[in-house]
Amino acid sequence: MAGFKPFTPRPQNNAQGNQNRGRRPVKENPNRINNEITAPTVRVVGDNVEPNLVLPIAKAIALADEMELDLVEISPNAEPPVCRIVDYQKFLYQQKKKQKEIKAKQTKVVIKEIRFGPQTDEHDFNFKLRHAENFIKEGAKVKAYVFFRGRSIVFKEQGEILLLRFATALEEIAKVEVMPTLEGKKMNMILAPKPKKN
Repeated sequence: MAGFKPFTPRPQNNAQGNQNRGRRPVKENPNRINNEITAPTVRVVGDNVEPNLVLPIAKAIALADEMELDLVEISPNAEPPVCRIVDYQKFLYQQKKKQKEIKAKQTKVVIKEIRFGPQTDEHDFNFKLRHAENFIKEGAKVKAYVFFRGRSIVFKEQGEILLLRFATALEEIAKVEVMPTLEGKKMNMILAPKPKKN
């Protein structure tokens, strides 16, 4: 057909093309391995590797190949960077295991609340004291507070004395983390468990 031009796709914008071409999936582990390592010379460590061994990167990769293992960059900022000869899958597994152990050791802070009125009687005080002892022995912090209803705010000094008496009764197992502080109609105090003696 006269005047007909075959359709040719427009060239893709170079920046966009390069961006898509160079995009790599995000790795779970930040370590570079084998040919990803860019340093010209590296310090090699690992089982059956002589101490303080520094090699050109090509020789280090060849050594890892001989052992049928991977060369993993573990300290990229060292001079020269430190690389370990190791089974990379095993290395990843050990890293994940360490992270899980660290998370397990990070205990979540639990805060239990104990509420008093400014005119709390002796029986109620002792009842709440026993609860607080149990909470602290379980490793929780205790937020003790006096709630002032209506005109009872005039008893704020009484409320402070009550909280300090409460802290004194628990001083063998708990320390005062936040001294009695008035916030609106509540006077708060926070107690935390004392570190256990070895």
